Amino acid sequence: MRPALPLSLLAALLFCAGPSMAETLRVGSFSSGDLDGWEVKSFKGETRYELVRDGGVTVLQASTDGMASGRFRKIRIDLARTPVLRWRWKIEAPYRGNDEDARAGDDFPVRIYVVVERGPLGLRSRALNYVWASGKPVGARWPNPYTSQAMMQAVDSGEARAGSWVSHQRNVRDDLRAAFGEDFTEIDAVAVMTDGDNGPRQGRAWYGDISFSSE
Repeated sequence: MRPALPLSLLAALLFCAGPSMAETLRVGSFSSGDLDGWEVKSFKGETRYELVRDGGVTVLQASTDGMASGRFRKIRIDLARTPVLRWRWKIEAPYRGNDEDARAGDDFPVRIYVVVERGPLGLRSRALNYVWASGKPVGARWPNPYTSQAMMQAVDSGEARAGSWVSHQRNVRDDLRAAFGEDFTEIDAVAVMTDGDNGPRQGRAWYGDISFSSE
């Protein structure tokens, strides 16, 4: 019979293993066919969102023809515990020829954004948009041309990876601090949007599962 581990050794092993176990909070479980909690936010018309199969996995497909609406989920995320946002997405093609510093160019085939709700009627709220840019290079960050309450951040750009699934992870707490110069310890909502209303433009894209983790 295999001898039992001494209690002191067992306790030490458990203590060492504990911090390495990452905490994960699932926000979008599209692979399970689940859209519960995701509401519609329309800016101009309605982008079409539907659950479809892609590569044997259920994902959220978005199609726009000069429309702009998103799906958002109100959910409180503790960035002190789970600051790392993870997702994957795919676009059919990037938008071309749009000046993303101008209002007419504020269209993106995919964007995922996080929202900090503050003040009466959200007048002091902040939003950080992770986008697949057209002209801006990967790593660029710039103010939204419509409002100073939102910042844009390019995590993909151009045609290089169009048509393929791309996975990302971002430390949202760090990114919010870099974008707004404040340390936010919580966010209040997560949203996805495929829009083409300013061009107007046509686009189709896909979103995989979205989660937050401790590392």
